[in-house]
Amino acid sequence: MHVTWNLFARHTRPDAEFLWWAVGGHLLLFAPWTLPAMAREATDTVTLVGCVTVSSVALFVYFAALRTAYRRAPVALVYPLARSAPLLIALVGVVFVGDRLSVLGWTGIIASTFAIVMLGASGRHGETRGALLPAALAACGTTVYSLADKVAVAQLPGYPAQLGYVSATYTGAWVLYTLWLRRARGQWWPDGHPGMVPLLIGALFIGTGYGLVIGAMRVIPAAYAVALSNLGIVVAALLSVLVFHEREHAAQRLTWATLLAASLLLIAVQV
Repeated sequence: MHVTWNLFARHTRPDAEFLWWAVGGHLLLFAPWTLPAMAREATDTVTLVGCVTVSSVALFVYFAALRTAYRRAPVALVYPLARSAPLLIALVGVVFVGDRLSVLGWTGIIASTFAIVMLGASGRHGETRGALLPAALAACGTTVYSLADKVAVAQLPGYPAQLGYVSATYTGAWVLYTLWLRRARGQWWPDGHPGMVPLLIGALFIGTGYGLVIGAMRVIPAAYAVALSNLGIVVAALLSVLVFHEREHAAQRLTWATLLAASLLLIAVQV
């Protein structure tokens, strides 16, 4: 799900503002019935509101950074770098959230982070330098909202409630994103839309996949959950080469994608 909407974010018209439409579509489809589910299950409202606030701001940074990066570089570069957060999540999670990782888990996370960075570097071509800082900001945003989500999900056992949490964080992020676009473009909405198929798939996938990762954080450390979701990077590498014909450094990309898949297998085996 995650890699699919990222591919649409890259390969739809920039002026269509795919991310704005996709997040708004998620809220339209899911918020009316998932927000009440979250409210029913929440046991510590103050903590939950704090997590929603932190995650909303971090998600806005993530979406805005992705928008900027995808205008300068292909999925093969931006997506791996934006998803290179598990090592930082693991370090912060151990210190502040109480996560405990095995030696095999640390090995898998370190190896996967190395493979992700090298996979991103292999995707560099042309004028891509301007995408590096936004992609790094997206990774920082992932770190912050993932740790906030780990705290919040402890009181949200059901998937509908977890989707309600996603809807709450997306509401804040979408409002901030809209204000940012208003300042940048001088209008409240995009000039067009990305098309009905990308819009529908984006609306269905952009939040539901995120909710599944949050749900996994109830039973495994946040770093494991985010790292295992990076199997999508392997899919993205294959699709970018074989479907979207981004053939620069294709052999290197496939090599690092293979190493990434192997390192994720290490994590999966011990989880």
